[in-house]
Amino acid sequence: MEKIISSPIADPERALVLAYAPARLRPGLAALWRLDERLGGIVAASREPMVAAISLAWWREALEALDNSPPPAEPLLQSIAQALLPNGVSGAGLAEIEGGWAALLAVDPPDEEAIRDHGRLRGGPLFRLAGRLLAGEDRPETAKAGEGWALADLAARLGGAPAAELARARAAECLGELDDYRWPAALRPLGALARLAYRDALSGGPRRQGSPARIARIMLHRLTGR
Repeated sequence: MEKIISSPIADPERALVLAYAPARLRPGLAALWRLDERLGGIVAASREPMVAAISLAWWREALEALDNSPPPAEPLLQSIAQALLPNGVSGAGLAEIEGGWAALLAVDPPDEEAIRDHGRLRGGPLFRLAGRLLAGEDRPETAKAGEGWALADLAARLGGAPAAELARARAAECLGELDDYRWPAALRPLGALARLAYRDALSGGPRRQGSPARIARIMLHRLTGR
């Protein structure tokens, strides 16, 4: 299989923490971030929930098939097969993330159940698999951080909608449980994202990604794990 050149990550902060991962693991972490962005883009761009659901189902089936078959001629799936599958991340595990995005299609606007499902089914697997890639193990703190991060991210996406407050409150609840947790060095790319998400959840203001204060917070977390 020819080497696949990765497309850029849209989220500037996920792109930044990528630089803090070991060089040999960056392609896998980048593929994981890009998969989440691809699934989120399907939900954001579609005006017909049924159309989005069909597209998400295609991705779920394609990811699950990677465990038994070579990837099709789809660049992201080929990147995943090259950079994630050899590092202990299965296609079936990746397919779980689809459920978190699909949860948002169940009701418009998303209610409390849909919001909780989004955090648990998107963020939990996303960070758990990233933690497995970075540290070779699953930790309960990692999945909890992912749940809170996904909910804070959802709140930012929803803007001033009432559902955003539900997402923000649940994010603060999840991430508050980790307030005293000192992240091990291998997992600090994830910890940095969780710390920023916690600040966003508590502030309730607009998310200014890439601001000097946020970059400084990421750098501090890299040094201290807090």
